Amino acid sequence: MSSNTADSRRTLMVWSALGIVYVVWGSTYLGIRIAIETMPPLFHGSLRFVCAALLLAGFLLVTKGLAPFRMTLKQAGGAALVGLLLLTGGNGMVAVAEQHISSGLAALLVASVPLWLVLLRLAVRDRPAMLTLVGVLVGFGGVAALSLNGGGGESAGTTGIVVILLGSVSWSIGSFLSSRIPMPPNVWTASAVEMLAGGVGLALVGATVGERFDVSAVSGRSWAALVYLVLVGSLVGFTAYTWLLGNAPISLVSTYAYVNPIVAVILGVLVVNEHVTVQIVLGGLVILIGVALVVSTERRARARSAPAPETVAASN
Repeated sequence: MSSNTADSRRTLMVWSALGIVYVVWGSTYLGIRIAIETMPPLFHGSLRFVCAALLLAGFLLVTKGLAPFRMTLKQAGGAALVGLLLLTGGNGMVAVAEQHISSGLAALLVASVPLWLVLLRLAVRDRPAMLTLVGVLVGFGGVAALSLNGGGGESAGTTGIVVILLGSVSWSIGSFLSSRIPMPPNVWTASAVEMLAGGVGLALVGATVGERFDVSAVSGRSWAALVYLVLVGSLVGFTAYTWLLGNAPISLVSTYAYVNPIVAVILGVLVVNEHVTVQIVLGGLVILIGVALVVSTERRARARSAPAPETVAASN
């Protein structure tokens, strides 16, 4: 096989995986919206992540044996903490918020996560570039525009917006800590622990706030959405994303941050007839511009500080 053929195949695989992340992760907002039509929001998340964790752990056990599960107590605890922040606090709040706001608006507000991450860096005295700070200001201007009058739509409410912003902060803290605390050495094992902890956390919070699960009340449409979220959203999407991290430039992979919301808005309009106002369009556009500025500026900063190409190749 010629090098050109190999490069072409690799390029095709990269863009195929990126397309999966774009569409699958963008579609999960719609999947959540449909699942919680007849399921309690927190309990639906618990089912989703516990099932995904067990499937992933089972796959690892069958294919790799016990080796991937070798970790210290601190590493297991670190993954559990990240799972609680990402999935119980982050994803769980998305489901709760989507009872009050559209899936498209939820996705646009979640797009603010890179902006919160910059603020967390400032809190630990890691000063980002000036253009990064400008991007943060622009992005939060868009968040403010969407938050005024509940996003400007009949289905949107102040409660949903506050909840989704709290969830975004929780997700950001989890992401920020994941590279700073002990974690399992195997990325798949770490993900399984995170999903299991997050799912158990969602069940406990759901029971605490009085959620009750009535199987007879759940529609086939909601069951189908849950299966999609488990198999496609959590497993296929995560697998594609993990593969991309090792096979594509992070600057390309990170574009999902401002493509997912666009996919979510389009699917919400086409599938469940969500109403998109001018305020949502303009506010969302401002958020995406701010996020794009942050991502592109950070990418250039990483490129300048990265080792020479031959050093990178030698380390792989």
